[in-house]
Amino acid sequence: MPTIVIVGAGPGLGLSIATTFGDHGFDVALISRNKEKLDDLVDRLAERDITAAGFTADVMDRPSLTAALEAAARHFGGSGGIDVLEYSPATRDIEIAGPLDVTPENLQSQLEYNLYGAVTAANAVLPAMLDAGAGTLLFTTGGGSVTPNPMFGNVNAAQAALRNWVLNLNNVLADKGVYAAHVAINVWIGANAPAGFLSADADTIATRYWDLYERRDQAELVYAG
Repeated sequence: MPTIVIVGAGPGLGLSIATTFGDHGFDVALISRNKEKLDDLVDRLAERDITAAGFTADVMDRPSLTAALEAAARHFGGSGGIDVLEYSPATRDIEIAGPLDVTPENLQSQLEYNLYGAVTAANAVLPAMLDAGAGTLLFTTGGGSVTPNPMFGNVNAAQAALRNWVLNLNNVLADKGVYAAHVAINVWIGANAPAGFLSADADTIATRYWDLYERRDQAELVYAG
């Protein structure tokens, strides 16, 4: 069975992506900091006859993230057990600053969270993918990575750096059988969107990840509803 690992798994988009891939025959590895949340997600997937397992790690603790991904690979089939990596860490309490208030310190924390965590995750799964000549890497950011929003100066800068790296990664992996893509979500996910925000259902958005996986023909998707 192919396996997808979702880094930053939660009850919103992460669960929807897990369900979408699980319904297409994938086993699912879930990574987040909260074991209780992971256990609940595994149980919810089991109700749909989807095989899943949770692994605790913090994306800002690189050794723990690497260890969790290695454990997931072993659990689902040995050193080459990961076929798809999806990176979309859940929102957490990290300082957000507008462009005039960005400092090296508050930018560093966003880089650790968005860029360095993504690079760490990719480095953990890429060697086996390259050996196999197959694999998919999907990285999620907000729409500000493409069209900056002044509310999120340091977030936008870190996520734009991630976007740049993923597009470069796609270029160098194109002839090696491994596919990398960036997804920028430019809508509010779920109900109760703030004024001025479009909204979309997580299950609907998740279908676009499956489309990317199947088609492998675009390095970037900007989802705007």
